[in-house]
Amino acid sequence: MNRIMTIATFKPGTNMQDVFAVVREEVAQVERLRAEHRMGSVHISMARQTVFIEVFADDEAGARATIATLPMARWFDIDLYPVPLSPDTQGPA
Repeated sequence: MNRIMTIATFKPGTNMQDVFAVVREEVAQVERLRAEHRMGSVHISMARQTVFIEVFADDEAGARATIATLPMARWFDIDLYPVPLSPDTQGPA
């Protein structure tokens, strides 16, 4: 299992009211993915309309598949950055 940092930016023209309407669904899905050890931390910069998502997957295709399960994914342009797991990192069990 690899750690892949995902930089998700909202596509130009995204109606943020539509995004805010699915926040509860998004949070619930993130919690499911965390319980499955497929996702770690999530950080949001609304000022930059960017979400930083830690994903645990075998490869980039697996990371994209995980991100695609998020309700907000339809508004994301994503860029993936594989990063090594360090001994002090809490990765998947």
